[in-house]
Amino acid sequence: MSLKVAFGGKGGVGKTTITSLLARCLAAKQHKTVIAIDADPVSNLAAGLGIPEDKPITPVSELTELIAERTGAEPGTMGGFFTLNPKVDDIPDRFSLERDGVKLLVMGTVKKGGSGCICPESTILKALMTHLVLHRDDIVMMDMEAGVEHLGRATSSAVDALVIVVNPGARSRVAAEQITRLGKDIGIKNIVILGNRIRDERDEALIKKAFAEHLLLGFIPEFEEIVTADREGRRPFEDINEAPQLLFDIADKLSLK
Repeated sequence: MSLKVAFGGKGGVGKTTITSLLARCLAAKQHKTVIAIDADPVSNLAAGLGIPEDKPITPVSELTELIAERTGAEPGTMGGFFTLNPKVDDIPDRFSLERDGVKLLVMGTVKKGGSGCICPESTILKALMTHLVLHRDDIVMMDMEAGVEHLGRATSSAVDALVIVVNPGARSRVAAEQITRLGKDIGIKNIVILGNRIRDERDEALIKKAFAEHLLLGFIPEFEEIVTADREGRRPFEDINEAPQLLFDIADKLSLK
């Protein structure tokens, strides 16, 4: 199966944890490698996937020799002439780490000139995201920045779903509304809401009321295992097959998008 899902949400809502758990559920359920993209500069998707700290992954944006080779220009330069459609199809396999059927690729950020600069680094990142979304027959789970700026209009219409993770708190709900509008503006057709850290029916009611016009993917409670794992610095549900059925049900819903 081919599935391309982006995850957005206000910082701190549990977006990275949810991305890693659903990626692991899909890998176990579909018996197929899932590509997990860390496109959030402040997230730590590696930890959620259980990739040890002694196996560091160099972000794609910091592969200076590769970027210079593929674009014809040194990273850090702006303007001038360089290739706008560099070869990127080998990057996911060459520069990722895999565990339990999930292959992690860290995008990194452009440190000079802003995220929209026309430079070799941003050209590689844009080409790679386009390749992953449009040209690979894979399950791709993308942990985005709070918004969805990495996608851009060229690839957004091909994304099967934008999952906005939201907590019951007012600031989380406001941020989710803003991301929803941004997603629509760039052409994402399927935008769904996933409630996280839900304590009771009142929390569910708040989210249902705030997003009455949107499809609700489900509600995930504050699992004690997730809290404990975060405290101990390990991934939650070491054996993903023993994770709550609720997580697999949500993964199933995504696979039908």
